[in-house]
Amino acid sequence: MKRLAGLVSTAIFLVLQAVCLAPPANAATHQVMMQGYAYSPAALTVRAGDTVTWMQHDQAPHDVVTTSAPAAFRSPQLSAGQSWSHTFTKPGTYSYYCSVHPDMRATVTVLAAETPTKQPSAAPSKQTTARPATSSAPSSSPPPTSSEAPAPVVPESSAPAPPVTQEAAATGPSLDPMLLVAGVVTAVAVLCLLLVGSRPAG
Repeated sequence: MKRLAGLVSTAIFLVLQAVCLAPPANAATHQVMMQGYAYSPAALTVRAGDTVTWMQHDQAPHDVVTTSAPAAFRSPQLSAGQSWSHTFTKPGTYSYYCSVHPDMRATVTVLAAETPTKQPSAAPSKQTTARPATSSAPSSSPPPTSSEAPAPVVPESSAPAPPVTQEAAATGPSLDPMLLVAGVVTAVAVLCLLLVGSRPAG
C-alpha cells in the first residue's frame, strides 16, 4: 500500500510539474551574441518559458555560468560558430559570466508567464446575487406568516365547527334519551303487569 501511495503521489507531482513548467504557446526565442569579449545584449528581459540562445563569434572559447540565479546552469565551452540554448522556467534575475574571461558579465531577467484572470470576477457576482435573496426572504416572510397564520386560520376553523356540532348534538341526543327512557318505562310497566297478572288468584 505504501508503494502504491508513493507511486500515485509521484505521478500527480510529475503531472503538475509538467503543467506548471510547460512553456506557453507564445514562447519566444532570444539570442545573445558572444563577440568582442562581451555579451550582447548585456541585459535581457524574457518571460518564463522563453528560450535564450548564446551565439559564439570570438576565436577564444567562451561559456555561460550563473553567479546568482533562481536555478543555476552552466554551458560547455563554446568555440567560434557554436551556440548553446537554455529555456527559463523560473522567474527571477539570472546573473552570469564567462568562466574563461571573468570580465564578461550579463543578466537575464525572467518575468512570470501571463495567466488569464477571469474566474475571480465571476465568483463575487454569484455571491452578491445570493446574499440579497437570502437577506430579503427572511425579513419579509416572518411578519406576514406569524401575524396572518395564527389569527385567521384558527378562529375561522373553530367558529363554524362548534355550531354545527352543537346543533347536531342538540337534535340527536335530546330525542334519543327520551325515547330510551320511554321505552324502558313501558317495558318495566309491561313486565310488572305480566307478573301481576300471572300470579294465581288467592
